[in-house]
Order: sequence, then C-alpha cells, then structure tokens
Amino acid sequence: MKFKDGYWRLRPGVRADYATAAHDVTADARSLRILAPARSITHRGYTIDGPVLRVDLSSPMPHVIRVRVVHFAGSVPAAPVFEVRDDAPDVDLAVDAEQASLTSGALTVRVRRDAPWEMTFSAGGRELTRSAGRSLGVMRDPGDRHFTVEQLRLSAGELVYGLGERFGPLVRNGQSVDIWNEDGGTSSDLAYKNIPFYLTNRGYGVFVNHPGRVSFEVGSETVSRVQFSAEGHDLEYLVIHGPTPKDILRRYTALTGRPALPPAWSFGLWLSTSFTTDYDEATVTSFVDGMAERDLPLSVFHFDCFWMRRYRWCDFEWDPEVFPDPEGMIRRLKERGLRVCLWINPYIGQASALFDEGAAAGHLLRRPDGTVWQDDHWQAGRALVDFTSPAAREWYAGKLRGLLDMGVDAFKTDFGERIPTDVAYADGADPERMHNYYTLLYNETVHRVLAERGAPVQFARSATVGGQRLPVHWGGDCESTFEAMAESLRGGLSLGLAGFGFWSHDIGGFEGRPDPAVFKRWVAFGLLSSHSRLHGSSSYRVPWLFDEESVDVLRSFTRLKARLMPYLYGAAVEAAAEGLPMMRAMQLEFPGDRGCDHLDAQYMLGPDLLVAPVLSADGDISYYVPEGTWTRLLDGETVSGPGWRTERHGFDSLPLLVRPGAVLPTGAREDRPDYDYADGVTLNAYRLADGARRTVTVPSPGPSPGPSPGPSPDGGAGAVFEVSRTGDRVRARRVAGAPARWSLRLHGGPQTSDGPRVTAEPGTDDIEITL
Repeated sequence: MKFKDGYWRLRPGVRADYATAAHDVTADARSLRILAPARSITHRGYTIDGPVLRVDLSSPMPHVIRVRVVHFAGSVPAAPVFEVRDDAPDVDLAVDAEQASLTSGALTVRVRRDAPWEMTFSAGGRELTRSAGRSLGVMRDPGDRHFTVEQLRLSAGELVYGLGERFGPLVRNGQSVDIWNEDGGTSSDLAYKNIPFYLTNRGYGVFVNHPGRVSFEVGSETVSRVQFSAEGHDLEYLVIHGPTPKDILRRYTALTGRPALPPAWSFGLWLSTSFTTDYDEATVTSFVDGMAERDLPLSVFHFDCFWMRRYRWCDFEWDPEVFPDPEGMIRRLKERGLRVCLWINPYIGQASALFDEGAAAGHLLRRPDGTVWQDDHWQAGRALVDFTSPAAREWYAGKLRGLLDMGVDAFKTDFGERIPTDVAYADGADPERMHNYYTLLYNETVHRVLAERGAPVQFARSATVGGQRLPVHWGGDCESTFEAMAESLRGGLSLGLAGFGFWSHDIGGFEGRPDPAVFKRWVAFGLLSSHSRLHGSSSYRVPWLFDEESVDVLRSFTRLKARLMPYLYGAAVEAAAEGLPMMRAMQLEFPGDRGCDHLDAQYMLGPDLLVAPVLSADGDISYYVPEGTWTRLLDGETVSGPGWRTERHGFDSLPLLVRPGAVLPTGAREDRPDYDYADGVTLNAYRLADGARRTVTVPSPGPSPGPSPGPSPDGGAGAVFEVSRTGDRVRARRVAGAPARWSLRLHGGPQTSDGPRVTAEPGTDDIEITL
C-alpha cells in the first residue's frame, strides 16, 4: 500500500506519525524495550499527547533479530499466530547515552538514542540495512483505518527475491505485492501462496511475522527502500543474517519449519482424469492400460473432482453411477502397483449430506449473527469447514480416514484461498488474519490424517507461512502455452526462495488443450521437477492423444527421472533436513555470479544439475552457464562458462548440464521411482580436479516396494562412498552400506565423454581408474 505522493508529500487524507528517536530504553537479560515517540521530546511537556511506539528487540535464535512494534497493545488480536521457533539464545546487550545495541551471533542491531530515528542492522562490520527517518511509524488513511509501517533501506545494486509463489519477474525490485491469497491463476499479480518473507543479495532476509494482509512496496514507493505495512496496531519482523542465500533459507526454515520428506513413490509420474472431462472406471482402465502397453512407467493415478457427485462437493462419497465399485477399482489399481490420489477441498456444498450434519454440530464457519456463512461460488450454497474448531477438524479428518481405509494413498488439497472476512470463527480468531492462515489449518488437518498411515504426501494449491512443512504444492491453474510454462517456472522458483522444498505443476498446462509442441516441451520440464503430474481442465493428458512422438518423449524423460532417483532423493532429503528447495533459482546456488541474478527461465535441480526448459516449438533456446566446464548429461558433450549459449534442441532433448566436479549417483532401474537405490548404483564423476574429494550418500527409500503400501521411507543412508582424485588416478571407496553391486564411471576431462567404467562385485570396497 502506498501512503505517499512522491517522496515528500503524503497522499490526500493520509496522516503519518513516524518514530523520531529512541527516547526511553530499558534492558533485561535478553531483550531491549524502546519507547519511540512520534515527535521530538525537547522537554517533558512534549511527552503529553501524541503516539508513542513500543519497539521490542530480541532474538529467537543466533543470527536472527526480532523487531516487534506495538502502538495500542490492547487492540492486538490474540489469534491466529504463526508458529515460530524461539530458542532464547544468549545475546550481547549494550546501552549508553548514544545508542543501544543487541547482538545475536554475527548480527547486531544498533538504535540511535537521539533524533533522527535510526536502527541499523550489521554483520561483520558491514551494514546490511537500516530503518531511518520517516521509516517506522503509524499511518491513518482517509477512512481512519490504522496501519503500522516500516521501511528498510535498499543499497545500490541490492536485489530482492521471494514473497511466495509469484509469476512475474523473479527479482521483486519495483513491484507492489500484497500478501493475500487469491484464486487468480498464474498470469497476474495475484497468487495462491503468499509468504511475507524476502531475501536479498546483500546477505540477509526479512520475515514479517504477520498472518494477515501485509503490503510490500519493493523499491516502488521509495525506490531506495522496501516498505511493508499491515492494518492494525502491531507489526513484527525478523531480520535473518546469512551471509549466503542458502544460510538465510536454512535459518528461515529453522524458524518456521522444514518440509516433511515425501515418500519415494511420489516422485514418479502422476496421471489424472483431468477436471471436467467425462470419465468412469472404463476410462481410467483404458488410460492405465494404454500407459502399460506403451511401456510408460506410471506411479500414481489421480481422480479429480467428479469422483464425487455434482453439487455435492465435498461429501467424500463416490458417484455410484460412474464408479459403482470404488473399493474394487482401487484394489485393481493397486494390484498393478499404482497409488491412488483423490481431489478434495475444504468447502461443503449445500446439497452434500455433510452440510446439515456439519451445521448441526457447529463445524461450519458462521457469520457474526450466528448463521452459517454461504455463497454460490464453486458449489451452490457453499459453506466452509471451521478448522479453528478441534471438533470440526476431527470431523473432517474422520471422513478422510474412511477413504484411506479403501486404499487411497494421497489427497489433492485444492482451494483454501476464497476465505471470507465477514465471519466469526469458533476460537475467536481475527477474520482478516485468518484469510491467509486458513489454508494452514486445512492442510495440516489432511497431513496429520495421512501421517497416521505412513509417510504423507498431498498436492496442495494454497499456502502461507508454515505450509512448506506439508508438501507437495503445485502451481495452480495455468494456460496451455509456452508463456504459461514460463510463468509457472517463475512461480516455482520464487516459492522455493520462501522455503518450499517440493513443487509441481500441470504438465501441458491446465486451461485448454496444448499444442503437441507445448505438451512435449512441458513433459521434459515436468519430469525434471520435484514432482510430475499430467493434469488438465477440459481435455485429457495421456500422450497418445497428441502424437506418437509425445509417447516417446514421455517415456524417455520418465525413465530418466527414475534413473536419477538416487541423486534426486538425496536432494529431497536435503530439502527436508535443511530447507533448501529441490528446484533452485540460479542465484541461490551461485550468489557471487552476477550473471545469475535475474535468471528465471532456468534452474538447478539439486546442487549439481542445471536445467533450462525449452520454451519454443522450434527448439531454439539461450541459457546461461556459470563458470567451469560443464557436461551435458544426455550426450556427454562439454559446455564451458561463464557465458551465454544459444542452441537448438529436439523434443527429446533440452539443456541438462552436470556441474564440474560433481559425483552424480544414478540407479539401476528406470521402471519406477521407489527401489533400492544402492543396489547397482553408478557413481558418475564429472571432471574431478586433482586433489578433489567428494562424499556421496546414496539415500534409502525404505524397504522394497510392493503392490500394497509398505513402511515409510526414512531417507537415511543406504550407502556412503568417498570419491577422490590424486594425479591421474580416481578412486572410489565404499564407506558404509552393503550394496550388491556398484560402479564408478568417469565423464569429461582427458578421457572421452563416454568415459571408462569399472563395476565392483558384491563385497568390493574400492575401485580405482587410471586416466
């Protein structure tokens, strides 16, 4: 929200009261409390009348400083609040006549005692950002609505990233962003997953700990500042020191939660009925048979909305005319080694039997006058489950358990954005702050039910802070065009910079029927994403409906992903352990390379694979290669950087480069994603430098899979290897684990691109290759 008209003037009817100085400072063992009046206090008479801001400084964990600003403490809603870790670490405090300071780890905040107001954040003797004059304050608009506002300085050349899943340019400078979940598709400034957290290339991030609408002006009201504001009488933000982008994400996710590790089977190909298409069990069987006949590996079959009867979403009952034997159908699918996913949402249509049941029990969200809140959007007479009520959560969960008893493995948790504010929640939560927060309660309810049966996975559309703990999320409703493919990628990379480790999208696009060229290019992108789903709106997404080449392309990339699973699942384990996304913006992996700063059409898949989706029918693409000699995974040729490359690729190819010095573990199977990765693993060493030493952990996906669900994966080490080079010798040594067979293969360097390979028989601990 913009309050100013230019730099000097306020907009008509706006009143501003800015902090002028830290007039009064008190300290306890772990925090500072500052009283900052909105006018200069030159004698004690000026302490009468006028706003005074209370600014509390503390630290929830090392290298993080919390700033809490309160105007009227009695007007701050008690709920909802985000769960934020607080370790109460030791801090260094200092207060004298000139300044007050608090230091946590490497991060220090200093507050000037006299006018003008100045609060500076620094690390290692280097200023990161500051709140200066006319930055921190309270604003009133012409309607006398009250806002709390802060502005933090942007240095020359400083770039801002994050703020959730956003579909425009990856760099946020110059953008106005409202943190307010909306069902707006992927082609506007609205977003399904709004996260009030950003990070910059100057070595810090900022998390605004406010669940409601937070308005950001990123160098857009004042070009040298990031402004954030929220309606009400309080504002809390946390400054998080890095210094690297990865360090910032590790600390942010340590504060707000890290993703659960999805089961290995979820990384395979998902096939959907699509949305409004006509389908029944015969249709489903024809799709599954068609995939098998064409040797297309399939892991999950998804039933979208019309598995239930029209007008009755959600009643969690199969349409008896379309699916007369759902238990038998699910059993037959699972006998073929498939998992089953069902679409759900948190809304209850009036025609659903659950409407009367939920209304009578008080499980549906009500208006302030006590009547059930309803509208006719989506489902006629739609009501919402009130997830602030423990009884309502258990009621909803109970319906899902019945489906799990049938053999269902996962749920697509759609919607959660169309949440009204003219309501009264069961626990008294503030409706405005619940608008974004609602999705967290909804998805947590589903996640906990799934977790009762093993490793949970869901396909969620909406999210807020903490939603990253509940994977997987997908990008929402996009068109079936190259432009929509590009905007979807931007959204996913932006979401990854908000701590979301796992992300997917509708291969081929959602709206409309994609041109075969769009479909084939999207297949390559989709199978080189963390999760891969064929899904559409009014048309099917089985590949033979486009052309025969689509079948070949889908087979090639599905098999490639399965072979890459020892590497990919290792990246998934890292996402769960450290909060680093599987699909990484180039700036996250190469923060010192200014060539990567604005890149939003390519990414790193894990730490060692560069992926540049082809966004054209003719196959022409330009992409950036960071420093070093990289190796093309698909043909073994080398590409040198730093610099831009222009190439032309067929539908069976795209720029897919392996980082120099990487050791990439690949598996022995290509027919499924969940297998014993250590059995037959190949350690692919790419241009190891003399003296290099790499530790490679091949993760365990759990016991060997069968037709029925097995024990949960643990993500632990199935085998650990050490690969090193000394002179012209490359040695691989098994450090832990007992694989039946394993291999070492060299790529690039003095040897040919199709380099030498040595296979170790069972029980062999060492392999050595001479260049």
